[in-house]
Amino acid sequence: MEKGMASTVTELDSPPPISALADEELLDRIRADDAEAYRTLVERHIDRAYALALRILKNPADADDVTQDAFVKAWVHRQNWQSGRAKFGTWLYRVIVNRCIDLQRLPKNEWLDDMPEPIDGAEDSVTSIHKRQVFGRLEDALERLTSQQRVAVILSYYEDLSNGEIAEVMGASVTAVESLLKRGRQSLRDFLRRNEKDVQQALG
Repeated sequence: MEKGMASTVTELDSPPPISALADEELLDRIRADDAEAYRTLVERHIDRAYALALRILKNPADADDVTQDAFVKAWVHRQNWQSGRAKFGTWLYRVIVNRCIDLQRLPKNEWLDDMPEPIDGAEDSVTSIHKRQVFGRLEDALERLTSQQRVAVILSYYEDLSNGEIAEVMGASVTAVESLLKRGRQSLRDFLRRNEKDVQQALG
């Protein structure tokens, strides 16, 4: 019985596996040059980071480069991380978005005000009303938004960030984000409305 109690105490005293640690705890270890903690953090966030870059750039190779650059930056600047200042996920999204904008050769401060309206384009008729086809049509519509509108919409609808979080990622005001989302949603509605006839023809 005493042996069983000792075993239970030992189990209770055992530290949790590194995969169970929160981002902040992993970052504390990374500041102390813990490579295992770094690998754990990368594995936890790399899929969503790559997906975000790919949605913005629409180029797998560029998205992969951007994602790798972001995580390299996280390691190189590990000593500068300050607990409680910002969530790692928010910081990572900001790095991804800024790097994507750099690749697209757009000024970083061009987040608001007078953006050109998306160019109307011909769209192939859909062949089904299955959700995947509808989703694909929305993806096509997203491509016709300005880069800033597309980033805001992606962060809102795909990453489920609040307007405040989007503003932090994009380095813009909440008002600017609200404006981008409003115009982005309107552009999406206009595009889908213009292509409604194609849908009806496909179903007829």
